[in-house]
Amino acid sequence: MNNFTFANPVKIIFGKGTIKEISKEIPQGSKVLMTYGGGSIKKNGVYDQAVKALEGIEWYEFSGIEPNPHYETCIKAVEFIKEKGITFILSVGGGSVLDATKFIAAAACFEDGDPWQILSKGSEIKNAMPFADIITLPATGSEMNNGAVITRVSTEEKLSFASPKTFPLFSVLDPTVTFSLPPRQVGNGVVDAFVHVMEQYLTYNEGDSLIQDNMAEAILKTLVEEGPKALSDPENYDVRANLMWASTWALNGWINCGVPEDWATHMIGHEITAFYGLDHAQTLAVVLPGVMTVLKEQKSKKITRLGREVFGIKDDNTIERTIKAVEGFFESMGVKTHLKDYNLGEEVVEKVSNRLAERGWKLGECHNITPDVVKEILTLRK
Repeated sequence: MNNFTFANPVKIIFGKGTIKEISKEIPQGSKVLMTYGGGSIKKNGVYDQAVKALEGIEWYEFSGIEPNPHYETCIKAVEFIKEKGITFILSVGGGSVLDATKFIAAAACFEDGDPWQILSKGSEIKNAMPFADIITLPATGSEMNNGAVITRVSTEEKLSFASPKTFPLFSVLDPTVTFSLPPRQVGNGVVDAFVHVMEQYLTYNEGDSLIQDNMAEAILKTLVEEGPKALSDPENYDVRANLMWASTWALNGWINCGVPEDWATHMIGHEITAFYGLDHAQTLAVVLPGVMTVLKEQKSKKITRLGREVFGIKDDNTIERTIKAVEGFFESMGVKTHLKDYNLGEEVVEKVSNRLAERGWKLGECHNITPDVVKEILTLRK
């Protein structure tokens, strides 16, 4: 196990009827901006619950944050914050709304030029506004980490950032608000969480980080077991609670302590989304089986362990069967796994690999996934 330093300051408020608790958590005297997306929170009752909890607090709202949040939209929110003298942000929605809120909180305090530099150059975030969230879609784990991903439409770029200054103050997780999610969002959320775990688990190391490996496998097994149930029995509270908590644990920092991490699937997937607009989870479902296939020798011990511990595969063809099992699981959640399923093909292979070549990126835990290897990965997924 490698050396590590770990701290996570996020307060989690979990369970039925917990949205009302925000009134006790928001600092007194705050001028609050509620950020949200396309309006689904008004249909499922979450908006009304949040409004009731904000009684007695001066608040405003900013809507229209996209599923892959746009830099351009975030900057409009920053301008609104400065105009109204906002002092606290409340994100109400899924991980995309929260990702946007993290960037807005940082950009509103950024004094070193264009805030895009936070993403494009990794500029230091010296300060950020306080913010919190009510999560309505379990998927990204953004509610208990300090990272975010933002898309700049004008340049077709999707980039990430993280900072100790961008942890939420608190996060409210009420599984009942997920009952009304469309099947597509349920499937996407489960796939996203699954791949988050894989990026931290499916590497070259094996046997020297048992706590992290066993925790990762527990999360994966929960997703595999409960994911399909959420599609067939959408108002089963225990299923929804297990999925919501598993999604949080998939990316809250615990399972990556002291272990190597991959993240190639995400980096390749981000480019596909930036160029072609696919859902984030759709790109992950396409790319991960390709990464597992092309890197199967490097990752053989972990793939074998994954097959045995999560999918119950124990034979001479464990690696091939495990890759098929992962692909099959994604398909069972309604998320297709080939570029042709999204009417894409060879053009993706060239465009994505060329973009990575321009940046000089070498991906993966061993930094050996070059643009040529990306071509090989994507060619397998046509």
